Amino acid sequence: MPDIKHFDPDATLETVVRLFWRQGVASTGIQDIVNATGLNRSSLYATFGGKMQLYRTALERYADSRSRPVLDRLAEDERGLPAVADFFTGLIETRCSGEYAQWGCMVSNAHAGAENVDPDVRALLDRQHQRLRDALHTALLSAQAHEQLAPGADPAAAAEVLALLAHGVNLRSRAGADAGRLRKTVAAALHAISRPAA
Repeated sequence: MPDIKHFDPDATLETVVRLFWRQGVASTGIQDIVNATGLNRSSLYATFGGKMQLYRTALERYADSRSRPVLDRLAEDERGLPAVADFFTGLIETRCSGEYAQWGCMVSNAHAGAENVDPDVRALLDRQHQRLRDALHTALLSAQAHEQLAPGADPAAAAEVLALLAHGVNLRSRAGADAGRLRKTVAAALHAISRPAA
């Protein structure tokens, strides 16, 4: 007879995402996953594979379900710099308050963790950074079309700088950085590429 799963793999994976996101890979053992999900090791291994395979699946889910919708909205917003400013406002609010305060971003956390030596993890991080940079670049091209950028500002170079700033916000917020200071830093970065007021 086929093996019948008596649990919801999707709900289990969401629990695992939250565990890895909050604690990181190095601080999360299989027993932690067993305790959080209520499943035994054999069920976990049979469904998801080993710890790193489970982590890669969780990281992919996080990128697709949490990061991608935000980046898609940014890329589709044609307001230019106001769209970029709103992206950072939402980022800081999410990272510094509410249920996920000081969790950082699971993707940014992986950039800083030992798990980034895994080739599959590194490939995912590269893809996700490209998505972030592309969304920012698209928004900055809209800003350029609206004549919001300073003369000589390079949308591609600025997108790379702002992508790195987004990772910085994620990592600093995980360490408890003050939201007001993060907002001031973002404002300074956007001011540096903005067309001076007439």
